[in-house]
Amino acid sequence: MSGAPSPLLERLAVVRGEVAEAARQAGRDPASVRLLAVSKLQPIEAVAAALAAGQTAFGENYAQELRDKARALPTAEWHFIGPLQRNKVKYVVGVARLIHSVDGPSLLEEIARRAEVMGTTQRCLIEVNVGDEQQKAGCLPDDLPQLLDAARALPEIALEGLMCIPPPGDAEATRPFFRRLRELRDAERARTGLPLPELSMGMSADFAAAIAEGATLVRVGTAIFGPRPQRP
Repeated sequence: MSGAPSPLLERLAVVRGEVAEAARQAGRDPASVRLLAVSKLQPIEAVAAALAAGQTAFGENYAQELRDKARALPTAEWHFIGPLQRNKVKYVVGVARLIHSVDGPSLLEEIARRAEVMGTTQRCLIEVNVGDEQQKAGCLPDDLPQLLDAARALPEIALEGLMCIPPPGDAEATRPFFRRLRELRDAERARTGLPLPELSMGMSADFAAAIAEGATLVRVGTAIFGPRPQRP
């Protein structure tokens, strides 16, 4: 007789159901929203359990942790979602299916340089500082067209869309920032002709609001894995 599901798998099932229901409430196909399980600092055993339960896509914030976990679980789909330093690009390019946090021309150029050395094309999102917060990463909305144009000029970069981390707040407070990101994406679609299909926005506390505003990737960690261990 099999035992009861672990708390992690129970939480994963709940989040999956909530993501699907949020999509339906927004009049969208649940398949149009992908759940990215944020596994930073979580033990590889927890990630392996989620993978075995059918969760395929995981997000990491630290370059070397991404590299090590990708080596341990090569069948998972790995995304890089944290701030990326130029000297850590070598750990991420060719490993991450999608880099969510490109926020400036120098980082963009280093990703392209590394991708060229590896003979690959790297899929990327531009991170936008939708709240104009000085302490946060992300390009300012006014700088987005110039950064998008720089990305378009680099054949090693496949530009897929935009990402944001709004100012702290509940779902009601963050929803206008999600709407702003979608509006920026739509304006750049019209200007450039790029499809820009991906909007990476929404986390454990507010992913339903993000889905209502068009999110295609929601980044959920604590609601799946529980409290995050401290970084050593």
